[in-house]
Amino acid sequence: MSKLDYCFSNDYMVLRPDRAGPVELLHLLFSPKVGRNRAVDCFTSTDVRSFSRRLAIFLNLLLQILLLALAGPLSALGAAVELLLNLVDNVLHGRMEYPDRSSPTYRSVTGLIDRRADMDRSIKPTDSRFDAALCVMASKLAYENEAFIRNVVTSHWQLEFVRFYNCWNEFQNAYTAQAFVFCDKPADADVIVVAFRGTRPFDAARWCADLDPSWYKIPRLGRAHAAYTHALGAQRNIGWPKWVEHIKGKPQKVYAYYTIRDVLKELLEANRKARLLVTGHGSGGALAVLFPAILAYHKEKAVLDRLAGVYTFGQPRVGDAMLAMFVERNLDRPKKRHFRITYGDDSLPRLPNESSAVHFLHFGLGLHFDKSYKLKVVREIQIPGEETPSSLLDSVTSRVNSTWELGRGVYLGYRRGAYFREGWLLLLMRTLAVALPGLPFHRVQDYVNAVVLGPTFPRTTDPSEVC
Repeated sequence: MSKLDYCFSNDYMVLRPDRAGPVELLHLLFSPKVGRNRAVDCFTSTDVRSFSRRLAIFLNLLLQILLLALAGPLSALGAAVELLLNLVDNVLHGRMEYPDRSSPTYRSVTGLIDRRADMDRSIKPTDSRFDAALCVMASKLAYENEAFIRNVVTSHWQLEFVRFYNCWNEFQNAYTAQAFVFCDKPADADVIVVAFRGTRPFDAARWCADLDPSWYKIPRLGRAHAAYTHALGAQRNIGWPKWVEHIKGKPQKVYAYYTIRDVLKELLEANRKARLLVTGHGSGGALAVLFPAILAYHKEKAVLDRLAGVYTFGQPRVGDAMLAMFVERNLDRPKKRHFRITYGDDSLPRLPNESSAVHFLHFGLGLHFDKSYKLKVVREIQIPGEETPSSLLDSVTSRVNSTWELGRGVYLGYRRGAYFREGWLLLLMRTLAVALPGLPFHRVQDYVNAVVLGPTFPRTTDPSEVC
């Protein structure tokens, strides 16, 4: 990939683990001339004089190299584990059939850990938690295959499935976005939802993206996370043009931002009263917040005016203070529409870990649920638990928390009924987490519980309404 590919940005730093050999790694440790290092794409005049920052880049590259080396074996292991678990699940539910990966009954590892497909019946469309509950279930559903998603949306939720998108991006060694769109009715819809898929447990390429502190500084927008910018459909050399022309004689490429934007325009035009919700869990949440940011960058007022909320669950950091101000100016005025929901000690919201006033930070209305599903409004930039305790204390605290979560998982099933009863796989993971702290981390099932069991939820309004 040539540095010309970045000419849409007036500043950038992109880590290149594919070009990081022993010489490049040692150069990082002993020389501040990062701009002359093949493992880092940036302006040749770039110097990083802080050894701690160069060490952080060095360690990040090492970790990415390791993950990319393991990507193939991890993918094969994940596919085998998923197939085996689906086979066991079929037997346990009386279906004596070999699992078909494209069938509406085949579940991802995420779907097997938390088997809930239906929304909680106690939450009605008039409930203040409805938008958040719909979004968290859509974020969870986004991990599944298209047939499974279609079946749940149409048969379980009795809603209208629009389309599943498996998208393309222009950059090398970058993952692609997956998303689906649905609405509540085929005509005169009241709500339209876009849900982006997050990082699957065995997807090493996506974990690299979540860890990667690479960024572009885009005029008027600010510094944006490079991998998520790629995944949404940024174009080589030109970045974010308002329109992407199809090249005659070549297959039509599906870019996440452009394709979904055009579909939303048609849906919103056909459904004049519909409000728009955008959501995602994990890296899907990162795409969910960048999507309306690019809409605002292109001044897509007709779509933004109908945006009722962006709900992200366990979202990593996506940009700097300038991007935060841009998003706040376009999404959170005059009323709050960006809700960043975190749970317990979820690790992904702490990534990328290069957090400073000029690099990655959190923004939006932070809603943090503790292990008892009690809600706290987080007004500051950093999320709770950002401070790093000693390793011994951290290990003890994590084991205590894991023991509490195991007991809570058993208790909720008996106290609250079948909807909260945890299956054997999740209880097994919670048991293992007592010995191996943090095993069931980045847990989508806890976000579902938090929204359903939590207090009155804000619905595109100001923080004072949370109680």
